[in-house]
Amino acid sequence: MEIIKLENISKKFNLEYRKPKSALNNFVNIVLRKNFRKDIHVLKNVDLILNSGEVLGIIGKNGSGKSTLLRIIAGIYEKDSGNLKINGKVIYLSGFNNGLSDRLTMRENIFLAGSLLDLSQNEIRIKFNDIVEFSGLGDFVDVEVSKFSSGMIARLAFSITIFCVTHKNPDVYLLDEVFNSGGDEDFKRKSLAKMEELIKGGAAVLLVSHDLSTIEKYCDRAIWIDKGVIVKEGNPSEIVNSYSSHYDRKSI
Repeated sequence: MEIIKLENISKKFNLEYRKPKSALNNFVNIVLRKNFRKDIHVLKNVDLILNSGEVLGIIGKNGSGKSTLLRIIAGIYEKDSGNLKINGKVIYLSGFNNGLSDRLTMRENIFLAGSLLDLSQNEIRIKFNDIVEFSGLGDFVDVEVSKFSSGMIARLAFSITIFCVTHKNPDVYLLDEVFNSGGDEDFKRKSLAKMEELIKGGAAVLLVSHDLSTIEKYCDRAIWIDKGVIVKEGNPSEIVNSYSSHYDRKSI
């Protein structure tokens, strides 16, 4: 069953920039704040189908259009043209620092971030103990986050996000570079196992990652996108090999 279908999806951004031609012109541009605008085509006539329960990987260089594609599906960006059909509930996840405030305690941050992730206060209470236990920060529940180390913040942010988004039981996860949770090595192993559990949980997944081994390990199918165009799609290992060979040749 097709759970997401994109037909001829295109997107461009109108970017502002300065165009110096000489030292004098550069000076005038800065003083007069004279700027120029240029259309950047980020996606060009993209067709894509995601089937129910399928894990589809997306690879490509920085700026190729991967994240823009996910954000259009999530409703964060508007498409310029084309058709988009979604049959089910979609959750977009990019990173794990969802609105944490260093002026609030860990407890207060769990309720704040959970609310930002669209959980009710009662739903957050249901997940509260799971979040605290998984983070390993039970002794710091009523301590201000300003007193936390960066590793502790990473553990808290991941724990809040993963338990809140899975509680919503979406039909589709849009995962944008989510395999770096932060924290110490033990927590990284634990968080990786949790991400594997999410991916294998039965929901359809669109997975963007620069880690090609992740694409090969978890995906049923993969696409390679470059300059807003799908170059190739198919078996993950074949796509990864084609992608790697292409850039290996260019580096010679």
